[in-house]
Amino acid sequence: MPQSPPTPRPPVVTPSRVVAAVCLIAPMVALLWVDSYSRLTPRFIGIPFFYWYQMAWVPVAAALTYTAYALVRREERARKGGDGK
Repeated sequence: MPQSPPTPRPPVVTPSRVVAAVCLIAPMVALLWVDSYSRLTPRFIGIPFFYWYQMAWVPVAAALTYTAYALVRREERARKGGDGK
């Protein structure tokens, strides 16, 4: 009884997953590299740079996390044969 050849599986590492990984890594690198923002100037409405730089990353990190989620979700739907919305 001949066996049918196994169906080829799509690659696990794809461009959209690489972009998603970069979206998730960028905020961590930016905030863990403290020497890049450990200063008082420039001030923004009286707030030292050290504080407003970190707070500016909150919405940026949220947007990047959502982008990574959407990319991976779209790829998973396409992988499973969904509509890919």
